Amino acid sequence: MEFGHWRRRSTHLLSRDSRADAALRTLRTFIPATGYIPDFLTPPVTGEYLDAALEKVRATPRDRLAAELTLLAASRPLPGWVRGPHERPTSTLLLIADALRDSFRVLLEPYWRQVRSAVGDDVAVRARTALGGGTGALLAGLRPFARWNPPYLDVDYPVERELRLEGRGLTLVPSYFCWRRPTALADPGLDPVLVYPVAKRPFDNALTGEAGLERLLGRTRTAVLVEVAGHRTRTTTEVAQALHLAPASASYQIGVLRGAGLIVSRRAGKRVEHAATSLAHGLLSGSGSPLPSEPILRSG
Repeated sequence: MEFGHWRRRSTHLLSRDSRADAALRTLRTFIPATGYIPDFLTPPVTGEYLDAALEKVRATPRDRLAAELTLLAASRPLPGWVRGPHERPTSTLLLIADALRDSFRVLLEPYWRQVRSAVGDDVAVRARTALGGGTGALLAGLRPFARWNPPYLDVDYPVERELRLEGRGLTLVPSYFCWRRPTALADPGLDPVLVYPVAKRPFDNALTGEAGLERLLGRTRTAVLVEVAGHRTRTTTEVAQALHLAPASASYQIGVLRGAGLIVSRRAGKRVEHAATSLAHGLLSGSGSPLPSEPILRSG
């Protein structure tokens, strides 16, 4: 399976992180494997960072939250702790936003550079198609999961529905975790969005570079590099705690990697933060070429 490695590694990480495990169980209440998913959980695509997207989730109006949770409750039973439509929604939204952050930290952040790279490649291809052949060529290029039959875009969608744009634009959102079929927002009154799967390498294939580095650098040093590369920045204490290393050992390994040009360090107040270099990301990707650095949240 495309996500087999990710599932196995995520299960292992969740078994060691009770906070993230609790966050995932919370999200399963609101995001079922099939069927209706509330639209407020997928705020508009803006290219902003995770914090901005979570702020939009927290700012969901009460009426919208109540309406969408009512729809969710009609499709599946909800536990008693989910706030009803007549209660203040603040606590529910804060709980969901915290759960999204904690689950992202464990389930997605270690892979986010590869996700962003795949999405960026797709955007570049679609942009070139649109510049060369216009909107028609762009829509025709959505095969096999969508077929452009002017003036209709026939989508391989799991349920029968028709959405008329009525002068509104259609936002195309490439998604790494969208699988087999595209998806869309449930509310036809919201700005039309089509989320579709991008071409991707399975995560286990992408991490073959990690296995090669382990033979070259050794298991502990490679684990330190992977831990730093999986986050925007890491302190020595954070690396030591995550890998169950003595602080002195973590500091030594980081120093060796810094000397090899794989890690850079900078002081931020009283903290010293470490980040992986482009060379390190290229080696870990197995391609030898650098991946984009700062992670950006994209819906889907």
